[in-house]
Amino acid sequence: MPVASPFSPADVARKDFYKTPAELRLMLAPGLATLASLEAVRAAIRPGITTRQLNDIADAAIRAHGGVSNFQMVPGYRHTVCSSVNDEVVHGIPGERVIAAGDIVSIDSGADVGGWSGDSAITIVVPDPDRPELVAERQRLADVTEASMWRGIARLAVARHLNEVGAAIEEYVESQGEYGILTDYIGHGIGRSMHEEPPVFNYRVRAKGPDVKPGLVVAIEPMITAGGIDTVVGDDEWTVSTADGSMAAHWEHSVAVHRDGIWVLTAADGGAAGLRALGVTPVPIA
Repeated sequence: MPVASPFSPADVARKDFYKTPAELRLMLAPGLATLASLEAVRAAIRPGITTRQLNDIADAAIRAHGGVSNFQMVPGYRHTVCSSVNDEVVHGIPGERVIAAGDIVSIDSGADVGGWSGDSAITIVVPDPDRPELVAERQRLADVTEASMWRGIARLAVARHLNEVGAAIEEYVESQGEYGILTDYIGHGIGRSMHEEPPVFNYRVRAKGPDVKPGLVVAIEPMITAGGIDTVVGDDEWTVSTADGSMAAHWEHSVAVHRDGIWVLTAADGGAAGLRALGVTPVPIA
């Protein structure tokens, strides 16, 4: 779940955001519980299902892995996932909305296991055989967003400073065409709380950011639109949509830096499949 930019002191859960090796190991379980919730949603999504049903499916998967939703620990939020459809970018509230063929749906989920957090998001384009061009256009948006996330993660593996990640994301998105990168919402550190220091930008900033060194754990989550970057918040005071009605996509992984390399906590293979073509091999946390 992204936080608003600029990063507010209210989002800071602890000042010392570098984790010990033992703490990094404790973050493996919530990462896998979060992954399970998104895999369950991916398997279930289809035309006719409601976003509330998807929410309940994700919740059951997290509980089956011994966890609870950490989204429900965010003040005022009572759901397990955020479900954002079409022009909704992030923080969409699950309810009676029915998923239709051709929809582009972003699902953001997080789990708490033993007092440690995981956070991840995926974007799914629902097949529509009657509108192949629309599906292809939306799939392209989802693919560019996902690929930009992997570029950010790959840069983290070799970076000296955290804000190199945002530069890598922006560089890739710019190379792919006319897309917008949200600046109102950004990634974050993660650990005991879902939202911790430091901020993780998805675009170039002047500051270098904190050192990338063992113990750093961050949620890297580009939010990309097919149009402009201006957003509006709905009457529910949560759902963030594009101001121009353009489609949006959101991908996210929680990633740990440790003594021997990096490990994507919310991927079953630690991110190997997504990083292979980028020349990065993730290393399990010992």
